[in-house]
Formats: sequence, C-alpha cells, structure tokens
Amino acid sequence: MSDHLEPRLADFLRAARARITPERAGVVDGGRRRVDGLRREELAMLAGVSVDYYTRLEQGRSKSASTQVLDAIAEALRLDDTERAHLHTIARPGPASRNRPGKPQQLHPATRKLLDTLDGVRRPAFVLGRRLDVLGQNRLAALLIADFDAMPAAERNQARFVFLDPHAQELYADWGQVAADTVAMLRVDAGKNPEDPGLGRLVGDLSIQCPEFRRLWARHRVHQRSTGSKRYHHPLVGELTITYQAFSPSDDPDQTVMIYDTESGSASAHALELLAATVANERTSDSQCQPAHPPGQLRSSDPGDSAGA
Repeated sequence: MSDHLEPRLADFLRAARARITPERAGVVDGGRRRVDGLRREELAMLAGVSVDYYTRLEQGRSKSASTQVLDAIAEALRLDDTERAHLHTIARPGPASRNRPGKPQQLHPATRKLLDTLDGVRRPAFVLGRRLDVLGQNRLAALLIADFDAMPAAERNQARFVFLDPHAQELYADWGQVAADTVAMLRVDAGKNPEDPGLGRLVGDLSIQCPEFRRLWARHRVHQRSTGSKRYHHPLVGELTITYQAFSPSDDPDQTVMIYDTESGSASAHALELLAATVANERTSDSQCQPAHPPGQLRSSDPGDSAGA
C-alpha cells in the first residue's frame, strides 16, 4: 500500500490542530506562539484528556480511542460532520476484509435510464464511483465537462481529469477550489477503503505527476458534496454557473449521482440550452442514419411483438 494513501490518525490530528486558531477554539492567547494553531496541551485541555494521552494519539503511539474521546477531540477541533465521521473511521477502522473494495462497480440499468432522461430535460448528469471513477454520464455532461466514455477505461476518473488534463484548468473558473475539493473527496475514500490498491495507484500517480496534488494531499482535508455551485468557462458557450445536487442510489452507497441545473431564465440557462441543442442535433443525425427495420420484422411497439416469448 502506498505511503501516500494510508490515512494515519496522527497526521490528521496534527493537520487539524494546525488549522484551528486559538480565537476560534475559545483559548486565550498568551502571547507569541512557535506553532500554527493550538498547542497540544491546549487541545488536550479542551477535550478533557491528559496531555500525555493526547500526545500519544498524535504521535501514533496509541492505537485506541473511545467514541467519547474522539467526539471530545472533534468538538475541540471544531470539526464539521464530514471531518468528524472521517476521524472516527481512521481512528477505529473495521477489519481489513470489510474495508477492501469488492467487485468492480457498475451502473444499475435504472441509473443509466435516469441519465438519459435527464438529457431530455437539459440537465447534465454523471455518476462517480470509488476513487472518483466516472462510471457513466449523459451526453450533455460530456459536452459540458469531458467525454469520459470516449477515454480509455483507466483514464475515466475525475481526479485524473482535474489535475492532469490541461483543459480542466481552462474549463473551471475556480480551478483551485475544484482541485482542493477533489483531493478532499479522495481523502474520504481513503479513510473508508485504506487497502484499495486502485486508490493507492491513483494517489501515487497524481503525487508524482502533479506538485499541487501533493501539496493538497498533505493538508488532510476531507469533504463530501451534497449541494453547491460551480462556475465554468466553456469554449463553446462561454461563462456559466451551475448548481448541483448529489445523492447515492440505493443499490450502491459508494456511487454518487451528480445532477446539474441552472437558474431559470439566466444567461447560464441559455448557454445550457445551446449545448442541449447540440445533443438534439446529434440524435437527429443518428436517427437519420439508422436503417429501417428489416421487412417482416415487427417493431417493439407492433401488436403481437411478444408472441413466442
């Protein structure tokens, strides 16, 4: 397993402690400080544990911490819900066999149908799996972001696109924030699946090829998307802002369906309509090239189509 991937509790605690200011934590600052953020003794006091015990946790010399202690540390560090869940995951991991990803992920036919349906109502949509693999997308999402279906299977990954494809830095108006969020989502995945060799290879490749990824990975930030907005600078339709909603299909909680929308009547909605017209034109061209059904063969809607089934 790659050293870049292992979600060590000690590393996460040190990074989180360095980020929180004494003022935010409610600690009276006694003057000059030689470290960023809180001192160990300050955090231990806020969490109600001994300095020695907290030091052993942060130095990786203690492998056990109760739920109550972890909650107290999370409260002292002002962690949000995602960070708190990540802390519990890496501090109290389950058996290795439970954390190891199983068979390759696939889209359920109903999810594929949903993507196609959303094309018809001018909504870009795509599905992310473990390690941010792009498992599927509709045509409007391919035109807005990138045509992952046309890429080699090993390259159909959002993180690879964000950090290694030059088009991404031109496409995302706030590329720096997109990059930070992408790494933070991978961190969540690493906490859940620390023995995933595919994730280890991905993190290793990105760390070697992209210094910015290495810098962001070392921050130990975690993030999960549910709703939000994103700005694009599209080469065909110009500037547009989308809102997004994320949810997991019931058959696979490790998949995330992303659905994009725009404000009705806005310039962004008009830009999306222009892309949707491209999709409609493509479908018209495809239908004109399709041969008619062979003589004597019933269409699926013809009466008696199910005879002999």
